[in-house]
Amino acid sequence: MPLALLALAVGAFGIGTTEFVIMGLLPEVADDLHVSIPTAGHLVSAYALGVVIGAPLLAAVTARLSRRTVLIGLMVLFVAGNVLSAFAANYDYLLAARFLSGLPHGAFFGVGAVVATTMVAPECKARSVSLMFLGLTVANVVGVPAATLMGQHLGWRATFLGVSAIGVAAIASLAFLIPHDHAHAPAVGLRRELAALRSLPVWLALGTTVAGFGALFSAYSYITPMLTDAAGFAEGSVTLLLALFGVGATAGNLVGGRLADHSLRGTLFGGLLSLAAVLALFPLLMTTEWTAALAVILLGVAAFVTGSPLQLMVMEKAAAGPSLASSANQAAFNLANAGGAWIGGLALAAGFGATSPAVAGAVLAVLGLGVAATAATVDRRRAVPGRERVVAAHVPEPTRALHS
Repeated sequence: MPLALLALAVGAFGIGTTEFVIMGLLPEVADDLHVSIPTAGHLVSAYALGVVIGAPLLAAVTARLSRRTVLIGLMVLFVAGNVLSAFAANYDYLLAARFLSGLPHGAFFGVGAVVATTMVAPECKARSVSLMFLGLTVANVVGVPAATLMGQHLGWRATFLGVSAIGVAAIASLAFLIPHDHAHAPAVGLRRELAALRSLPVWLALGTTVAGFGALFSAYSYITPMLTDAAGFAEGSVTLLLALFGVGATAGNLVGGRLADHSLRGTLFGGLLSLAAVLALFPLLMTTEWTAALAVILLGVAAFVTGSPLQLMVMEKAAAGPSLASSANQAAFNLANAGGAWIGGLALAAGFGATSPAVAGAVLAVLGLGVAATAATVDRRRAVPGRERVVAAHVPEPTRALHS
């Protein structure tokens, strides 16, 4: 694996930290800026909105720039958003800064995934994507708890300055480690990137992402009441249990990347089936503390086994112009976040019990399996004789340079 993947992982670590840390700092932010906690919660939505808008928009407007330049520019925007968050004079300024911080998120992962796959041999593409995503999952285990503690002891503004420092480190890493291959503009332009999005298989892959990760967020958004009301954990234990989810997600991400290099579609089907099974068992697993802790770990593993396969699937279906479609997959991920939380909330509001969001998530996972099966059927009908898979980009074998 090229050392340049480390630069992508550092950027992913910073992005993952800033995305989730605000959830643990809402009381401090609300108190300092004299707003209610529900109002402060809009800062989470502002970031997610920035991701959904920024992912396809920034990928499109930078289509003719070199991917190395794009990645560095996106991290500069990320640092600017976090510095402005740290020095926001009031709630409205902080809301705008959080939106700005979210803009580069999806495009960074989208373009970064394309760069990662072009630095390795064809049989290692999914593994390269999983190693970039490793920064995101490790952020949930290490970055978010550490940044939350920093904010609680030094003030929430110090947290955003700390995240900005991670962004600066990522910029330096990208400048020194991304190979010369990516210092020039890619062969495809905006027209080909947009044309790739008109493909039915691309939209089926994006639909699988929305349904599959919607299943995760239907349950994960309400994991705290499940653990306290159903399993009987004290509220102070929830932070540790969420770290266990991060451990499971990290393991699932690495396993999924390795398995997908052997069977991309098989890994995707297996991951979605496992996710549906784990979520369906939540009402039973949430009856004791030790089985509830196991359920949290298994949820992380099952959900993130599908992460790199889904990303690679979208890129392969948009082989003629993968950057925009790859970035659109990150927008789909955040739509899944919002949609899954909404569906899980409907189950709770209907009075079906504390674990009902997980059952709703199981239904979404089955829906994701249905979309994936439809995509497989379409692929078989369109299959070119003698070819099993389409590689991520029709370019000569890339140079596996380890230096800039």
